[in-house]
Amino acid sequence: MNEPTRSTRTLPAPPLMTPAAGLRFTPTWTLFYKEVLRFGKVWLQTVAAPLVTTLLYLVVFGHALGGRISVYPGVSYTAFIVPGLMMMAVLQNAFANSSSSLIQAKVTGNIVFLLLSPLGPGEIFVAMTAASIVRGVVVGLAILILALFYLHLPVIHPLWVLVFTLLGAGGMGALGLIAGLWAEKFDQIAGFQNFLIMPLTFLAGVFYSVHSLPPAWRKISLINPFFYVIDGFRYGFFAASDISVWLCLTVSVAFAAVTSFLAWRLLRSGYKLRQ
Repeated sequence: MNEPTRSTRTLPAPPLMTPAAGLRFTPTWTLFYKEVLRFGKVWLQTVAAPLVTTLLYLVVFGHALGGRISVYPGVSYTAFIVPGLMMMAVLQNAFANSSSSLIQAKVTGNIVFLLLSPLGPGEIFVAMTAASIVRGVVVGLAILILALFYLHLPVIHPLWVLVFTLLGAGGMGALGLIAGLWAEKFDQIAGFQNFLIMPLTFLAGVFYSVHSLPPAWRKISLINPFFYVIDGFRYGFFAASDISVWLCLTVSVAFAAVTSFLAWRLLRSGYKLRQ
């Protein structure tokens, strides 16, 4: 009796998954989703705390100086400082998101899972920077909604508002990656933020116009890249700024491009990651 022959027919290959259908399952999207969930789980610290801090600035400076200072014609001082406070919060939180995530992974040893993943340096950069932008935008929108309950705030050029938000948050997210790669402990990140990020944001025209400064301080302000981001962002609200909005755009693009390139190069070289 002959043995039954085994079928040699091969099963059809599974259909290829299109990029749109498999977007949720790509490594880049997974890391981005994880980073968004990370700051979303502690929203009291990442969103509510900056909102309360901005409200205190608004109440204190608005009530103390609101009737005494006029910067732009037809714009109250309280309205003037709101875009500056918004962008200051966006910059600081975008930096904090990527820097804290990376240093936490390095200190706890979880960075090994990122290094063993199929993610390349470009994909890590895109995912973590995009998550930083999301955190910055969420904080900025929360402040804007709060401010609209407090005073009338025009948005004359919303496209400029969006452009400078993305450039500022993207550049600071990349700078946070650089700081997170350089730092070896949490104290170094805190020092980076307290002695560099905080002074630069406060001295970037958040509470004043650079035209009100003495010439020496005005020149110092003009070498601060954060000033151009904030001034261009404020132009989107009032169609008025201390300098040309196109110069603000040029410097903001350069700032985002330089920090992004440096962050990508450091990630590609494995700087302080494979120790």
